[in-house]
Amino acid sequence: MGRRAGSGGGLRNLSIRDLHAEIRRRERAAGGLIRRREKLVQKLAQVDAQIAKQGIAVPGSGGTRPRNSMNLVEALAKVLKGKTMSVTEAAEAVQAAGYRTSAANFRTIVNQALIKNSKQFKKVERGQYTLA
Repeated sequence: MGRRAGSGGGLRNLSIRDLHAEIRRRERAAGGLIRRREKLVQKLAQVDAQIAKQGIAVPGSGGTRPRNSMNLVEALAKVLKGKTMSVTEAAEAVQAAGYRTSAANFRTIVNQALIKNSKQFKKVERGQYTLA
């Protein structure tokens, strides 16, 4: 059999038979790595679940957003009941009440929710809302 691909000659100088052997060798090695990766992913998921159980966003999870017991509109209705607030005050009140978000522009999201749900929220004056 000819030289292995990792011995410096590259794949260019190998016969078809040697190329097939190299492919099989790499597939076997990859299979072990894939099984090892799957075990690590399972362990990582367990650690992530423990972190999330503490109410903390999982670092480096990217698209994972915090889970809340109620959606934003429900949370806004709860904090605006019997009160008039600015968008900023409403955003701060919702978060103080336990609503979690990872949004950098949460105030804007609250503003859009108030505007979009005009049947539920009444605009008292510019930038001031209450529960309808």
